[in-house]
Amino acid sequence: MPLSNRFTLTQYLIEERRRFPSASGDFNALILDVALACKAIARAVAFGELGGMMGNHNGGEGDQVVASINVQGETQKKLDVISNQYFTRMNEWGGHLAGMASEEMDDAYQIPKQYPRGKYLLVFDPLDGSSNIDVNVSVGSIFSILRAPPAVIDSGRDVTEADFLQAGSQQMAAGYALYGPTTMLILSVGNGVVGFTLDPNLGEFMLTHPSLRVPVDTQEFAINASNSRFWEPPITRYVNECMAGKTGPRGKDFNMRWIASMVAEAHRILMRGGVFMYPRDSKDPSKTGRLRLLYEANPIGFIMEQAGGRASTGRQPMLGVQPASLHQRIGLVFGSKNEVERIERYHAEPAPLELDNPLFAERSLFRV
Repeated sequence: MPLSNRFTLTQYLIEERRRFPSASGDFNALILDVALACKAIARAVAFGELGGMMGNHNGGEGDQVVASINVQGETQKKLDVISNQYFTRMNEWGGHLAGMASEEMDDAYQIPKQYPRGKYLLVFDPLDGSSNIDVNVSVGSIFSILRAPPAVIDSGRDVTEADFLQAGSQQMAAGYALYGPTTMLILSVGNGVVGFTLDPNLGEFMLTHPSLRVPVDTQEFAINASNSRFWEPPITRYVNECMAGKTGPRGKDFNMRWIASMVAEAHRILMRGGVFMYPRDSKDPSKTGRLRLLYEANPIGFIMEQAGGRASTGRQPMLGVQPASLHQRIGLVFGSKNEVERIERYHAEPAPLELDNPLFAERSLFRV
C-alpha cells in the first residue's frame, strides 16, 4: 500500500502549534492522550460480544448484584464503565490536567497525588449513545478542554465543581470520536473544524476532512417525535411547518431523521446539514432539558459554531449559558444556521392565535 501523503493528527497539531511560538506543547500532548483513549474505546466497541463487553454493568455484592446506575439516573452499560476508565487512566498521568469530570462520575475526578498536575480541565461523555450499543448503532465519545482557573494552577489544589462551571465560549478545544463503519475523530481547537479517520493499518488518525462546514440551509430535521405531546408551542409550530412540505408555509419538503445517538446525529449534520432538536419540554417539569450542558451541549455547540452552524437553547446561544452545576441538563437545538435562527425567532415571537370557533374555520361564514 503506498505511503499516504495525508497529515496525521500529530502533524496537524504541530502545524497548529506553530501559530503560537510560545506554546509549551502540553495542549497538543493532552489531545493526543484523548485520541489514544478514543482508539482504545473504538477497539472495545468493535469487538462487541466477542470481547464480553455487551450488556449492563453490574454492581453490588454477593446475591445483591444489580445493574449499576450513574449519577444521571441511567443504567450503565459495561462499555460505559470501561470507556470512562480509558479516559481517566490515559489522561491522568501526563501532567497536563488539573482535573476531569465525566457524565459517568458523581464528582470531579482528582489527579492522583503521584502524578504532576497541569493547567487544563477535561470534561467528557465517554460513550454517548450507549443505550444503542446492543443493536449495533453508531456510538461515540464527546470531550471538551477548558483552562483551569488561575487559583487552581497557582496553588495546585484539588479541583472543585465550581472550577468546571465555565460557559461554552471558554472552551479551548472540543471534539468527538465516532465509532461507526470507520472510526473518526472530529476536532476543533478554535480554528475551524477538521476530521480524521483512523487508519487501521497504521493505528493513526489521518486528516481526511480538512475543513468541515455546516450548510446554512437544509431540508432535514431530527427530533424524537414520541415526545410531541410535551413540546412547547414554538417547536410544535416548527415541526408542523416542516411536515406540511411544499403545500405548507415553508414551500419545500423536509425529511425527518432520528438515530437516538447524538454523536451520529451531529456527524450527519456536520457532513450534509440539518437541524437537531432535543428541546426543553413538559415531560418532566423538574428538568430544564435532557442533554448534559458540559459533556454534550457545549462541546457539540462549539463544533457547530466553528463549522459555521449554530447551537442554541432555543432562547439563547448555547455557548453563552453560564453552567450552574456539574451535571446540569439543558434543551439543545443545533445545525444549519438559518433553521436554528428560525427556531429562535419562533421562541421569541408570541404564540400564533389558534381559533377553535367554527366561524373562523376553513369553511367559515366569512370565507369569500
